[in-house]
Amino acid sequence: MNQYGATAKTFHWLMFLLIAAAFGLAWTFGDMHLSPLKLKLINWHKWVGVTIFLLVWLRLGWRLLHAPPPMPAMPAWQKRAAEVTHRMLYLFMIAQPVTGWLMSSAKGVTTVYFGLWPLPDLLAKDKALGAALAEVHGTLAWIILGFIALHVLAALKHLFIDRDGVMMRMLP
Repeated sequence: MNQYGATAKTFHWLMFLLIAAAFGLAWTFGDMHLSPLKLKLINWHKWVGVTIFLLVWLRLGWRLLHAPPPMPAMPAWQKRAAEVTHRMLYLFMIAQPVTGWLMSSAKGVTTVYFGLWPLPDLLAKDKALGAALAEVHGTLAWIILGFIALHVLAALKHLFIDRDGVMMRMLP
């Protein structure tokens, strides 16, 4: 079975770790009362989000220049489902950080990447819009989690049921 290259695998697993970190941080600070620790965790969450946003564009560029290995024989619907799931994951890896950035802007809280580089506010301060964007950001988080679960379940199906080597293509 053809393997993905080292760069593609690095992007894949790095994105997995960053997305897991973003979820973990959000889950941790979600119910906390306002405190210096909560603000620190929110900043780390933002930094991870900005990093995901930057890396997804590098990953897409790499993908455009380096075709993935051919998929093994499988029903057409499975190939189509894999294609749609991958496209949705890319879409959400872009949309999720953008909604967070828009939300921060509307809430009047500038994102300062790693505490060094302030990102421009994309919207004027608007409390109601900030609250609405917080809902969108939270909803998108659950949707992307659903697509990630679908992706993982499909990989496990290929590993344990089909035993066709699909999952092995992306393992280090």
